Amino acid sequence: MRSSVPPEPGPQPAAPAPQSTVAATGRLARLGAFCARHAPWVVAVWLVLLVAALAGRHAVGATFSDQLTLPGSQSATGGDLLAASDPAAAAPSGLVVFHTGSGTVAARQQPVDSALSGLKAMPHATAVSSLVTSKDGATAYTTVSFDEPLKSLGHGYVDQLDKATAPARDDGVQVAYGGGLDQVTTAPADDLGSELVGIGAALVILLLVFGSVLAAVLPLLCALAGVLVGIGVVGIVAGAITFATAAPTLATMIGLGVGIDYALFLTTRFRQDLMDGRTPTEAVARTSASSGHAVLVAATTVAVALLSLYACGLSFIGELGLAATIAVVVTASASLTLVPAALALTGRIIDRWTVRRKPVAETAGDDDSWHRYARMVSRHSAVFLSCGVALLAVLAVPLFSMRLGHVDDGAAKSGSTSRIAFDLISDGQGTGFGPGANAPFTVVVDVSQAGVPASQISDDVDKALQDTPDIAQTTPLQPTSDGKLLVGTVIPSGDPQSAATGGLFNALTGHVLPDALRGTGAGGYLTGTAAGQFDFRDTVKDRLPIIIGIVLVAAFLLLMTVFRSLVIPLKAVLLNLLTTGASYGVLVAAFQWGWAVGALGLPEAVPIESYVPMMMFAIVFGLSMDYEIFLLSRISETWHLTADNTRSVGAGLSATGRVISSAAFIMTAVFLSFTVSPTVVVKMLALGLAVSVVLDATVVRLLLVPSTMFLMGRANWWFPRRLDRVLPHVHM
Repeated sequence: MRSSVPPEPGPQPAAPAPQSTVAATGRLARLGAFCARHAPWVVAVWLVLLVAALAGRHAVGATFSDQLTLPGSQSATGGDLLAASDPAAAAPSGLVVFHTGSGTVAARQQPVDSALSGLKAMPHATAVSSLVTSKDGATAYTTVSFDEPLKSLGHGYVDQLDKATAPARDDGVQVAYGGGLDQVTTAPADDLGSELVGIGAALVILLLVFGSVLAAVLPLLCALAGVLVGIGVVGIVAGAITFATAAPTLATMIGLGVGIDYALFLTTRFRQDLMDGRTPTEAVARTSASSGHAVLVAATTVAVALLSLYACGLSFIGELGLAATIAVVVTASASLTLVPAALALTGRIIDRWTVRRKPVAETAGDDDSWHRYARMVSRHSAVFLSCGVALLAVLAVPLFSMRLGHVDDGAAKSGSTSRIAFDLISDGQGTGFGPGANAPFTVVVDVSQAGVPASQISDDVDKALQDTPDIAQTTPLQPTSDGKLLVGTVIPSGDPQSAATGGLFNALTGHVLPDALRGTGAGGYLTGTAAGQFDFRDTVKDRLPIIIGIVLVAAFLLLMTVFRSLVIPLKAVLLNLLTTGASYGVLVAAFQWGWAVGALGLPEAVPIESYVPMMMFAIVFGLSMDYEIFLLSRISETWHLTADNTRSVGAGLSATGRVISSAAFIMTAVFLSFTVSPTVVVKMLALGLAVSVVLDATVVRLLLVPSTMFLMGRANWWFPRRLDRVLPHVHM
């Protein structure tokens, strides 16, 4: 098959771009020029959009929830059967826990009874169970059932709970709310402090990068405008779609990171064009046509990676990806319109107020330190490649012990009512019920089609449960009022997030219940909140390879189309897999192994939240492609002018190395600032993304990319002519 690599020897002139390429480039140039000529109007439009988006978000009054649904799963099937046979047993419920430091709860019978009566009288409360009391009588809890999902009650419903339980609290009884009531009592996470820390760190780095106050503030203000509009749009969309509680924080985190990055790249190119003697309007047009096109391709890559999360078939995860995509699309739109307008308004005064003489973002000639570094790497490519791969491999080692699960209320903020309730119930030393009481499994056996008596089935299942390890307590199976089901409860020995409880779930659903019911015609299910979370974990684990495959193929095709090469996209895909694996390894060591729980403000080691790896893969892959595209676009530009591979890599590093490093520092600072969030999932995503950005901007960009490109030589640019004619041309 013939190759489209320029023939040896010497440089060859680049072929004229197809008409579609010129038109695409011209459209971005004209867009930039239009925004420059009408800069005040463009700024005014964005201000109107900002006000409208935030007002719309407030008017919609969107709610966010972490409630998971898995139609067709064994836990959902069991829940549906229970709801059809005994609606009261399947109703949404939560726990109200009573505790006294001295004496017993029974000794405070009158105020506790008044509290129970108050709970029964609450709006939407349908039933209140009898008190279940610990061995020493110091702790007791009741189950409160409701007529609608707890997420629908809203955070304000906690006032109703406090009012109902006031008699007990006034008498010195400690009251806490647990179980499903954490959806009511836990206010949305306030990450304003995280955002301010990230913005402050970004401002400092931008000042160091540009050495100019205006050049530093401009990218930051434009990114903030894009993020605020994006958050407003997410809130408006949340009026129709129920996003997870972490969605606004995730959108803010991603939007700030990419928004500042995109504005930084555009501002850097604009200032370079000014230094080259062009007018501000010409500089804006050229910036939009060059760096603006790279921003467009980079943002498209991130959006494709995030939207691919819908392919897992889990709306909860897909909608998180959608929220982040909205933020990326809006901030990219601001970069392509608001940033050019702001650059045009500042013009040549962008460097008037300086804090240092020479900005580190400016490039030098062909013999600068980056070109010298490139030549050094070219002489020792195999060594640099081996060192980079070895480092990433070592960091990825913990990945092989990753344990997915659900972070329970034991990791909630100290002093919160859900944490207090969890601890009171978990204490098994006489004052509580044991950790497994926070994660009971409801056993549902469908005997409607059974060929043997229900009493025999009940005896067989009860005996099988009694012989199963890691069970603290079981209740005998009892028939429902219609006789179609047998229902019982299993209390694990371990807490909800322990490996033992996960193993018990696998054992019960995998062989204990199927073996006990074999040949009877009956079907057995585990349902309840804990069972649903374990089903979700297993579903995510099964579908993660699908997401990985889709993202890899999409990224490969996009890069292949843009750079007209088969080797470059393959190299990018493999290197980003290494980066993601190393990021996973650091996450496991920090959270699951507990190496950083103290620094992260957690009381104990926790499993990796089941959907975090899937989210991280899509986000990390998308963000790493940003830097890949910015670097490779400059390398490709020089290659098509000189056909000199070594010089092209050096030119790419020289033109983008300082800027990519600065952008990476900014994004890392933004992500790390979110590790102080009270939400554990946000902490995981923030740390994982920060680590991946650092690795991508240092190990991958400085070691692996140049060394592999030097080793491959001219083969980097090999592309079959037939494929070149078929694929559309996207000019960088």
